[in-house]
Amino acid sequence: MPAVPSESTSGQILARDWRDYELLDTGDGMKLERWGEYVLARPDPQVIWPRSGEWKQWDAWYHRSDKGGGRWEYRRKLPTAWNIKYGGLTFKISPTGFKHTGLFPEQAVNWDWCSGLIRQAKSKAKDRELSVLNLFGYTGAATVAAAAAGASVCHVDAAKGMVEWCGENARLSGLGKAPIRYIVDDCMAYVRREIRRGRKYDGLIMDPPSYGHGAAGEVWKMEAHLWPLLEECKKLLSDEPIFFLVNAYTTGLSPTALGNVMTQLLGPTGGKLATGEVGLPITRGGLTLPCGIYGRWSW
Repeated sequence: MPAVPSESTSGQILARDWRDYELLDTGDGMKLERWGEYVLARPDPQVIWPRSGEWKQWDAWYHRSDKGGGRWEYRRKLPTAWNIKYGGLTFKISPTGFKHTGLFPEQAVNWDWCSGLIRQAKSKAKDRELSVLNLFGYTGAATVAAAAAGASVCHVDAAKGMVEWCGENARLSGLGKAPIRYIVDDCMAYVRREIRRGRKYDGLIMDPPSYGHGAAGEVWKMEAHLWPLLEECKKLLSDEPIFFLVNAYTTGLSPTALGNVMTQLLGPTGGKLATGEVGLPITRGGLTLPCGIYGRWSW
């Protein structure tokens, strides 16, 4: 018999609880977003439908270049960075030269999920110390959310600037003294060192890119390296783990495929699996923007 989870569900989950962020409209390969008091227009490859009308209210528009990258066009002078809130958390927003702002707002549904499981576990055993490992942690929104829920967190990313940004987000959220370890390293190399140290984690979060490089130039390819990384990460799970979360933006990777990978990896441990798309509701027109896939395993 194949290894299967005790319960499996699938579906789309939407980040609906934002106040400081709003996906206003989409069309012609672009999305129009409100980040606090500023409105940005950015490219999105999932937006293959036309715009319903002209966008007149925007502060900055990102134009792609045929040679790669692109540039921002500003209608008014914007600050280099500003803050937005999600619940009790505060995040720094700063438009980068590669169209990104330092935050993926659709991931709020996963921050809430992880935080809820951490709080639930701590309510059952108030003295229990919970540890979470966040790989490919970017600017640390998931790290900050897990720390705010009461876990100690190890945040790992190969880019020093992103790890420093995570520290800023922690301080902005009142978590400057929270038990967060900030690590600049290749994720696979770091996981293997943690295995040798005998370290264990109650929760694992990862948001692997389709393609990338580690801190020392190590090449990462999702299709070649995801399974070996997951196998190593399994060795870091504690005797009483609470969750394992994998996010993915790789084009062509389906929730079913990700679910199959996680079932092969974690099926013998029991637990529940949920897979599907993460998305954002679009204010104008009532559509939904797909923003990648998720695989959630909980015990």
